[in-house]
Amino acid sequence: MSRKRTMSTKQKIALMTGAATLAGGFAVVTMSMGHASVVCDGLDQALRNNESFIAGQRANPDAQSAARIANREAVIKQINVQREASGCGAAPAAPAAPAAPAGQGQGQNQQGQNQGQNQNQGQNQNQGQAAPPAGGAGGQVVCAGSTVTLSGEAGAPAASSNQFPLGTRLKVTNLDNNRSTTVTVTSTSGSCALLNNAAFEQVREPGKFLIRKARIERVG
Repeated sequence: MSRKRTMSTKQKIALMTGAATLAGGFAVVTMSMGHASVVCDGLDQALRNNESFIAGQRANPDAQSAARIANREAVIKQINVQREASGCGAAPAAPAAPAAPAGQGQGQNQQGQNQGQNQNQGQNQNQGQAAPPAGGAGGQVVCAGSTVTLSGEAGAPAASSNQFPLGTRLKVTNLDNNRSTTVTVTSTSGSCALLNNAAFEQVREPGKFLIRKARIERVG
C-alpha cells in the first residue's frame, strides 16, 4: 500500500516564497535591461551625430574646422566612457565621409549656398504657416518626428542644427514629461536640433539620453 507524502504548511510557504523571489528577480533584470537599452540608444545617437559632424567638417573645411573637430573628438571620448559605464555593446559604425570637394573654396561656396537655401526654406515655410493663436507662445513646428539627443558640449544652454542658420531660436519640448527649453542655434551638427548638456538637462527624463517624443518649434 503506497503512502502519499504531503507538504507541511511551512514547506508550502517556503516554496511560494522562493517562487515569488525568482519572479521578482526576473522582473528587476528585465526592467534593468530595458533601461540600459534606452540609455545606450541615446548615447549611440549622440555618437553618430558627432561623427557625422566631424565627417562634414573634414569634407568641407574652413578656418575653424580644426578647432571644431578637436572639440567633437573630446565629446566622443566622453560618450564612449558613458557607453562603457552603461554596459553598452560595440559602438555603431561610423558614417561614411562625404565626397571631398575639388578645392576648399568650392566647399566654402557650397556651405554658403546651403545656408542661403535653408534661410529661403524657412521664409517660405513661415509665409505658408498660419499665425499662432493670440496669447500663445508656440511657434512653427519643424522637423516633425525627429528625436532629440545631446551633443555632449558644455556651456550655456544652446543648440546646433543642420537645417537652421546661426541665431535661430528653437523651442524643444519633451512630450513625455511636458518640459521645454528655448535655445539659440550656435553651431552646425548632423541633426535638426542637437542640444548641449545644459539645454538637455532642462528637458530630459532622469537617466535618459534620448527624447523619442519631441516637438521642435521655430520661434521668434
